[in-house]
Amino acid sequence: MSIVEVKVPDIGDFESVSVIELMVKVGDTIKVDQSLITVESDKASMEIPSSHAGVIKELKVKLGDKVKEGVVLAMVESSEASASAPSAAPAAPAPSAPAPVAASSNAAATSAPAAASSLELLVPDIGDFKDVAVIEVMVKVGDSVKAEQSLITVESDKASMEIPSSHAGVIESLRVKVGDKVNRGDLLGMIKGVAQASAPVSAGAPAPSAVASAPAPSTAPVSQASLPVQPSSASAHQPAQSASSLAKVPHASPSIRKLAREFGIPLERVTGTGPKGRIGVEDLHTYSKSVMSAQANASHAGSSSQGADSGAALGLLPWPKVDFAKFGEVERKALGRIKKISGANLHRNWVMIPHVTNHDDADITELEAFRVQTNKENEKAGVKVTMLAFLIKACVSALKAFPEFNSSLDGEELVYKKYFHIGFAADTPNGLMVPVIKDADQKGILQISKEMGELAKKAREGKLSPAEMTGACFTISSLGGIGGRYFTPIINAPEVAILGVCKSQTEPVWDGKQFVPRLMLPLSLSWDHRVIDGAMAARFNAHLAAILADFRRVLL
Repeated sequence: MSIVEVKVPDIGDFESVSVIELMVKVGDTIKVDQSLITVESDKASMEIPSSHAGVIKELKVKLGDKVKEGVVLAMVESSEASASAPSAAPAAPAPSAPAPVAASSNAAATSAPAAASSLELLVPDIGDFKDVAVIEVMVKVGDSVKAEQSLITVESDKASMEIPSSHAGVIESLRVKVGDKVNRGDLLGMIKGVAQASAPVSAGAPAPSAVASAPAPSTAPVSQASLPVQPSSASAHQPAQSASSLAKVPHASPSIRKLAREFGIPLERVTGTGPKGRIGVEDLHTYSKSVMSAQANASHAGSSSQGADSGAALGLLPWPKVDFAKFGEVERKALGRIKKISGANLHRNWVMIPHVTNHDDADITELEAFRVQTNKENEKAGVKVTMLAFLIKACVSALKAFPEFNSSLDGEELVYKKYFHIGFAADTPNGLMVPVIKDADQKGILQISKEMGELAKKAREGKLSPAEMTGACFTISSLGGIGGRYFTPIINAPEVAILGVCKSQTEPVWDGKQFVPRLMLPLSLSWDHRVIDGAMAARFNAHLAAILADFRRVLL
């Protein structure tokens, strides 16, 4: 055990940055590269990591202090060598003391045989999405990132998603910016692996920052504004940012940036009223109020964006422009992002697909009794079986019997799918999401129920991956226990049909001799008349209702 000093590493050109957060306290056990404090310059905020693992014995800084490279942050009782200091040469008599930088390439090779190389960060499999837009860049050059840490946020016509890093290390260069379009396999940037952090630098080869004595990048996540232009091949094709563009980086803490992302506020448009133009919570509120006020004042004049929805392109009368405020008090709220995206898709689907909807009822009296009994028997397993799980399995049987329902139009060809992926609409605080149960034909009711629960939870938390929302052959939109009788669900292109179900009700049904109480489930099947005709749709609904009435038919 020894007491070591943990100092501020190389933080670039910043001088006397302010301590705005203490992330540890005396007595805490810390790891190498664990963040100790957050500092803030006039351009950006950053976290300062520890160069040693051990127990905090004394903190040398407090909130409001000014620190710079070399200032002692804490005294740590450590039982291991520094993660960022060069390893001692084999012949060194005192292995606990930092060894000087090797003077020859042979010595460097002896102490660091496995220095990490630059790696490409590529867009992973994002399903069927093409040309998704980058709406947020969550890291900058010089940042230390972990494997699976989010790098960028992209937005498709269905949802937004975060793209994670495939490796841990230090960001060397970024090839994308807000507004770019990306696809699977596109290069996001270059990253230097974490092994580079512990490799000594040879005197004959300059360090990546062109300063031979500088610490490895992973020990100090540096603001993009402080990094020199790299002459390496990894960044040769990336234009250097000008000082003026770097100066425009909004001056805000990580918590304010997170809050702005949640409310969809562009920080570059917010005027900060804090020291040196720092943006605070009140500044976000002020900006939000000004935007809402401007929208209310301009409501009577309409907006140019209404032209796209005015119907003029279809030869229809212009959309009516009304000053609603003259009739009474009004309140305006912007449409949520998911609703705006899904709205455009629903509009297209409704206009381009000739919808027809068949309504029917299925007798689920015995099936509901079986479902309740199944849940009692599997109560300890923690899996709750819903009627929707049985519907998914029943739809698979109907799709097999009527393959046209499991097809898609591609020009003048009909594509018949040999797989059975079923989407189900999930209601979330951010809008309607459609997770997909893959290969439902190969799964039992319990497995389908378990996957549905997991996917629905992810949907509510906004954590669905692109792969979990794509590839559906057929979709079920269930209003569950909310109520209602029938409705007309809109087909989710390029599918050719969608099933809507409402709340089941007990009704008197004639059995040939008398009226008996039966639990009836309302079915609403919308189908594309270009692919399916009325007779086929009626048979599909009849087949589905027969299976739900006697689920043993699934085995036939």
